[in-house]
Amino acid sequence: MKALLLMASSSLELPTPAPNPSATRLVIWLAVRFGVAAGLVCALWMVGLQLTGNNGFGPKQILAQLLVPLVVLASEWFLRRQLKPEKPGLGRSLGVGGLTALVAAAISAGSLVGLAYGAGEPALARHRAEVLEIVHAQQRENAKVVVPVQQQQQQLQQVGNMTVGDMAASNFLQVLILGLVLAVPAGIFLRE
Repeated sequence: MKALLLMASSSLELPTPAPNPSATRLVIWLAVRFGVAAGLVCALWMVGLQLTGNNGFGPKQILAQLLVPLVVLASEWFLRRQLKPEKPGLGRSLGVGGLTALVAAAISAGSLVGLAYGAGEPALARHRAEVLEIVHAQQRENAKVVVPVQQQQQQLQQVGNMTVGDMAASNFLQVLILGLVLAVPAGIFLRE
């Protein structure tokens, strides 16, 4: 009887799942595959803008960057489909989404640096002039808001001293944040 109870109680314990190395490889593979694709789309969009006479460093970048959250969602959904009937779990689902966004952001920022060096200083000067125009327009529209003159001068000075590294860091953060905005809720939803 004692042996029967011992056997019954041991069968009630749930085994802890061992890490699946093939699932981990799948997460990395999907993140790289989808992240490279999204990053290249962002890069090609910036180059296309520059070649058509538009500002490849300007606000029109957001049109390609909006694709990144959708690609992140696709990578999480594809992970779920590949692992069926096993569930991906929260860690894998968030991991593939976060890594996809990270890879896309790195490629996009790196391509911005390459484009900046390829386009040269005249294109960067044109971008600084456009940003300066935007800052002046914002200061005129926000005339009701009391902003100290020193802060306004500091804004103008920062625009004038904007470097390629500043632009790349801004691009990296924009793409990463846009990707993570959808990666977290989608990862939570697609974990099961």
